[in-house]
Amino acid sequence: MIQPLPQSLTSNFAPEMFSQDPGDLDHYGRDWTRTYAPHPRAVAFPRSTADVSKLLKICSELKIPVVPSGGRTGLSGGAVAPNGELVLSLTRMNKIGKIDLLSLTVPVEAGAVTEAVHHAAAEYEMTWPVDFGSKGSSTVGGNISTNAGGINVIKYGMTRHWVLGLTVVLMSGEVLQLNGPLEKNNAGLDLKHLFIGSEGTLGVVTEAILKLTPIETNTRLFFFGVKNHDKVFELLETCRKQKFELHAFEAFSANCFEATTALHKINDPFSAKHAQYVLVEIRNQDCDSWMEQIFGEEIVDEGVEASSQEDAKRFWKTRETISESLSVRGHLHTSDISVAIPDMKAFLQEWEEIFHKKYSAWELFIFGHYGDGNLHIHALKPANMSAEEFLEQNHAVEKDLYSLVGKFNGSVSAEHGVGIIKKADIGYTRKPGEVAILKSLKKMLDPQGLLNPGKVVDL
Repeated sequence: MIQPLPQSLTSNFAPEMFSQDPGDLDHYGRDWTRTYAPHPRAVAFPRSTADVSKLLKICSELKIPVVPSGGRTGLSGGAVAPNGELVLSLTRMNKIGKIDLLSLTVPVEAGAVTEAVHHAAAEYEMTWPVDFGSKGSSTVGGNISTNAGGINVIKYGMTRHWVLGLTVVLMSGEVLQLNGPLEKNNAGLDLKHLFIGSEGTLGVVTEAILKLTPIETNTRLFFFGVKNHDKVFELLETCRKQKFELHAFEAFSANCFEATTALHKINDPFSAKHAQYVLVEIRNQDCDSWMEQIFGEEIVDEGVEASSQEDAKRFWKTRETISESLSVRGHLHTSDISVAIPDMKAFLQEWEEIFHKKYSAWELFIFGHYGDGNLHIHALKPANMSAEEFLEQNHAVEKDLYSLVGKFNGSVSAEHGVGIIKKADIGYTRKPGEVAILKSLKKMLDPQGLLNPGKVVDL
């Protein structure tokens, strides 16, 4: 039975502020992980920062735990409400303000969908260069809270590089205006960075001033087929040595390519099958000598260049829909890790040896942002294995994988945060002193532990 909300909370807001509809509880109480069953107490739909401030202040007084919620596209359980929490959905706070062409900024509310921001900026031939496959569902607040990456990190960096100012509400209800529209402000620490990547555990991001940049239309996109991982890294090395500007370098295995082209009925642009596929986007510069090198030295076996926007969209779709294409095949073990770029080759060699020796019945899928060291390593449940056994064995896979990540001084979470799923594994990436600082910040800003409880670290 769903526990009703206290009248001392609901009487302060219009009736449409809250929902306890079972469909809403299920929808807003989970994220893309699907690992934890949602059991929220209710969902709140504020329309302003003032609403959020009032709501959190009352919840703090009543000791009601709150889970901030955006597009819920994360893969670490960071937006799950499994224990009777109040979900704070920012979906109705989706306004996109006027674009300032002098400062190249735009004010937005946290519930604005990433792709909607792209469309608004595109009217002025500008963009917010935070881009990834889930842009049609993810929200700005979620991007900021997880410091999202994506396909353009080589060229533009992570989300934090494109946030100028933040409005944040603490669990106490206090509203912080952090930096605002200032390009330069060295009056002490830039506190907005405390909240970028904090996964909603320290405060709720309600508004942001985003930095924009002109749309880069002068680019060339190449799609290559290569023999193995060694060739992928040889190709990356040749790109780094060129004078042209590298925008993206994405690679994925043959089974990833086959899964996404089959599901979405994408025409195969190649004349033969290849073990690895690579997308390389560069600024439109002369690359004849580079092409001669990579074919002459047999670094690549086959390649095509996008000759139209339609070609480019089709090529990118083969990469951006991999996770979606794999998820329909059955139970998956997913991971989002990173290692230093010079270590990637050795890391993958060791991981494939471990995986094929210990989990030979599982199918391994590897893809990701090779140009910035971020790998997505997925494994599909064997057909003859029960879901319960698969979930149990996931822990063994994670221990092996994260131990190897730790050995290479990498990160157990490159893009999707820690959430619930990786909380126990944060020690593979963060030293005890770092974890202690994270806990101290949490205790200072949310002393009762009511904001997104159970995520990242425990008090």
